[in-house]
Amino acid sequence: MIAIPNHPESRALILAPNGRDAFVASALLGEAGIRSDICTDLADLAGRLGDGSCFAVVTEEAIRTPDRQSLLDYVANQPPWSDLPIIVLTHHGHSPDRNPDAAHLSEAFGNITFLERPFHPTTFVSVARTALKGRQRQYDARAHIAALHESEERLQTALIAGHLGAWELDVETMQLDASGPFRILFGQRDGTALTYQRMIDAVHPDDRIRIDRLIRGSLDSDADCSAELRVVWPDGTIRWAEIRARVAQDRRGQPTRLVGVSSDITDRKTAEATLRQANENLEERVRERTEELQRAHANVLAEIEHRQRTEDQLRQAQKMEMIGQLTGGVAHDFNNLLMAVLSNLDLLKKHAGSDIRIQRLVEGAILGAQRGASLTQRLLAFARRQDLTVEPTDLAKLVDNMTDLMERSVGPRIELRIDLPKNLPPALLDANQVELALLNLVVNARDAMPEGGIIQIAIDTKSVGSAKDLAGGTYARLSVIDSGHGMDASTLKKATEPFFSTKELGKGTGLGLSMIQGLAIQLNGALRLSSEPGFGTRAELWLPISSEAVAVDPAPVAAIPVVSGAAPLNVLVVDDDMLIAMSTVDMLEDLGHAVIQAESGARALEILQQGTRVDIMITDFSMPKMTGAELAAAARKLRPDLPILLATGYAELPAGSDLNLPRLAKPYQQSQLAAEIAGIMQPAGDSSVANRTASAPSSRP
Repeated sequence: MIAIPNHPESRALILAPNGRDAFVASALLGEAGIRSDICTDLADLAGRLGDGSCFAVVTEEAIRTPDRQSLLDYVANQPPWSDLPIIVLTHHGHSPDRNPDAAHLSEAFGNITFLERPFHPTTFVSVARTALKGRQRQYDARAHIAALHESEERLQTALIAGHLGAWELDVETMQLDASGPFRILFGQRDGTALTYQRMIDAVHPDDRIRIDRLIRGSLDSDADCSAELRVVWPDGTIRWAEIRARVAQDRRGQPTRLVGVSSDITDRKTAEATLRQANENLEERVRERTEELQRAHANVLAEIEHRQRTEDQLRQAQKMEMIGQLTGGVAHDFNNLLMAVLSNLDLLKKHAGSDIRIQRLVEGAILGAQRGASLTQRLLAFARRQDLTVEPTDLAKLVDNMTDLMERSVGPRIELRIDLPKNLPPALLDANQVELALLNLVVNARDAMPEGGIIQIAIDTKSVGSAKDLAGGTYARLSVIDSGHGMDASTLKKATEPFFSTKELGKGTGLGLSMIQGLAIQLNGALRLSSEPGFGTRAELWLPISSEAVAVDPAPVAAIPVVSGAAPLNVLVVDDDMLIAMSTVDMLEDLGHAVIQAESGARALEILQQGTRVDIMITDFSMPKMTGAELAAAARKLRPDLPILLATGYAELPAGSDLNLPRLAKPYQQSQLAAEIAGIMQPAGDSSVANRTASAPSSRP
């Protein structure tokens, strides 16, 4: 069925009281998909007119009756958008010689179409469709009018809310049309018309020529207009105004008028002037005080400079802290994804059988996932959230052990010179992370020398007082020096910012130096860079000296023998991430354990309250509503001796969440999971639990 938009019940009204014309017309309209109602008389027809009527079909004899006044009143009182189509069925046509009253009817009812009887059905339907389309256009026009009215009301609301004045300037006549707030802003409070010349005359003499040129130039060039200016009111008061305008064009793209808004910015300008004066007064007092202190003490100036440096450091620290929080969150989520990937690959490798090709493919996937895990560790190093193993380390030995790897990394065109003095005190560091940092610095140096050059690696010790990036004390300094193209001051200043890189697209992440800096800070050290264009770059990793000796590597521990037939554990796994939970469950079941799964801390507590046998609970830390630490505290109240293992990608947990729980760092593989469970479940002098945890046979085919 055809319907007027937004009027699903719209229909044609038919008034043909004599003969079968009404039924024939209704049937033809119905076949054409147009609803219709048959009216009994003109009063009935007039009463049904309104939003639901799309057009009327009326016989000429029915419309000539004296009681047609109600229909005439409806036609006369239609809203501006409405012009009800009326199809008049006549035996006389509409030419003046055959139907002299046709012109009178057209004048009285407006939108009339005459259809001579007997009419052909196709002709009737065509006329009806034309009337329907005309009515549809009327409803469209009403919608556009309503939208324009609503848009105008919104604009007026916005102008009122923003204390804005509206104005338009005709391009050809320079006639100005301005709202009340605009006239008031330009000193016209008496209702006098504000012409363009009067507006310009109201502008302060020092701003007048500039503003006139700006407005006329905007009209000539079709450019937007924006300016701040002073207005002089008749009483001599000076107000500040801001005007903004845009050139409106006609359909041919020709400028027609300049349309804009204005606002009174006097309060803002006054505040700025007050602040500026206050700053000037403050600066003057600072200068006076500085001169006094300089005469009395050769040192203050130093205090002022120190304060400025402290403020700069604070701003930089706040910026880096925000970026670090973002980076740490991304790395944590990526750890969760790698957790699922590595655990499933681990199981797949275990059950791949003897197919060498599948084993190779799985190994390649595991290596790729492990590289991703290494990247997350570097991200966490930047965010200072990775779990570091800090211990006294022989830094010279560490560098010496990396010589072959570094030589392979730099290639044959780079000469690697290493100076490693003997008898250096041990440094406090995480060996794995420092190795990655050193390799990163060497690769950066290599990339700065595409034509070849020299990389020098040196270690020495330095004692420093309190500095902006280091506490006072003795440090081991690991230096990487290249003879590359170097960096200018601007590039050097941004070198440690996250995602900043001078390498071409695809050649680097821009995270290397920022991660090394994050690692250095977490180790209570610093990363210092110095460089000049054409003279290479010097990178120094400062690490605190340890008063303890280097730890001796422990003797290898013999593998725990497998005890066949050992009973499996009942493990409660709590994780809101279903992907991680499924991976952990798969690994545990593959180890032969029975698993109970809970998707939240609340569900885990319900399981414990029900008395279900649980030998150990493994819970994620970061969960909504109840963290793993909160769950552990509540679980210990129910079962004080319950072993609990906390799995998390974060190294530093929030204050108050440390229950001295053993922790399993994400992402972890099956062997790590088994080892942690074994360590927790093995009582002193009893290896049976550890045996069944670490080496329980798989329950899967």
